[in-house]
Amino acid sequence: MGSTVIVIPDGERVAPIKEEKKFHIPCQPIVSFLRENISNNIQDMRKVIHSFKVGVALVLVSLLYLLDPLYKQVGENAMWAIMTVVVVFEFFAGATLSKGINRGIGTILGGGLGCLAAAFAQAIGGIGRAILISFAVFIFGAAATYSRQVPSIKKKHEYGAMIFILTFSLVVVSGLRVEQVLELARERLSTIFMGFAICIFISLLVFPIWASDELHDSLVSRFDHLARSLEGFSKEYFENINEKENKSSDNIRSNCKSVLHSKTKDESLVNFARWEPWHGKFGFSYPWGKYLKVGEDLRDLATTILSLRGCLIAPTQPSEALRQSIKEPCEATLSSLAWTLRELGESIRSMRKCRSEEIIVLKLKSIRLDQSLIILTPSTLETNLENTTEVLGLASLVYSLMEMVEKTEELAKEVEELGELGGFHKNT
Repeated sequence: MGSTVIVIPDGERVAPIKEEKKFHIPCQPIVSFLRENISNNIQDMRKVIHSFKVGVALVLVSLLYLLDPLYKQVGENAMWAIMTVVVVFEFFAGATLSKGINRGIGTILGGGLGCLAAAFAQAIGGIGRAILISFAVFIFGAAATYSRQVPSIKKKHEYGAMIFILTFSLVVVSGLRVEQVLELARERLSTIFMGFAICIFISLLVFPIWASDELHDSLVSRFDHLARSLEGFSKEYFENINEKENKSSDNIRSNCKSVLHSKTKDESLVNFARWEPWHGKFGFSYPWGKYLKVGEDLRDLATTILSLRGCLIAPTQPSEALRQSIKEPCEATLSSLAWTLRELGESIRSMRKCRSEEIIVLKLKSIRLDQSLIILTPSTLETNLENTTEVLGLASLVYSLMEMVEKTEELAKEVEELGELGGFHKNT
């Protein structure tokens, strides 16, 4: 009896690894549901905490107006402290630090250069004063605006550049004498510093919300999303679940889409995390850039997993007998990939070095052996033209599995490098 074999070449010949019997936990959907709800509740609670913190900060800076002794010291400039709290106080501590420091730098540079330009213009006098001020506003305004479009400055200092333009323009065209400008700058800077100090104190010391923790947890959750997508595909493709077909397919799509749309969020969180001081398990010079690389590899893997959805919605589906002929090795491959993803995610979550050489590499090699056992027997097919279509469809599935193994290997290497650079502890 003839047979058609789809062989996945392997660079190394390794002895088959005896797989332990896998037990399916029937309460897995319940565990996933509880995990998602707990995560949502924690996020809602953090939003409430942030709202209370902003309210407390506004009350504290309002005392500059409400208490006569303080009002006599700062006067109408107290409104700059209130404006600073409203503008600077952000959800994450790193974002608050970033905005506050950028606001301070932009105000000092803009005010200082504005005073110099105003002094020169005042010394010239007459029509030359108007020409010099116009020239200075054009040059500095255009240069600062251009700098806002430079990627490295746009990521970290765009807000500071905007404050620089605003402060410089207000100071240089105010028409005040240099002595008056310096006095006004001193008073406003002092109230801005008060507002910033209150923001930093509350943001860092009262139930701080760290961007680094959010980035860390978000990255770990994506490993589980992809693992669940693989398990969902395996269950739907090899079992008859007509009632849940659409729902399961949508879950695979939503899990992968959440990973694919994470790039912008990752870049923002990495930027904020770099501003945060040493806290908890994250020290100075922590390799946040590696999180971006791991996230990129996860998005590549999510793209391949999402392509598997085409096997579920293809108009021509392989027969049940043909699916059963490859069910065991394909399910073993998908299950092993899901296990590997969860193991990598757990190593990042607990900040321990992943057992890449000990377990991960061996697991991936066993996956290649499982793939090489996928055999399609024509005896199970009808002798018509549709047989070729069915075989090609399954060959596409096997190729996607092979591609996922390669991408998972690359992902494991990146996680291992993250552990080395981040000082993850070894397994005990």
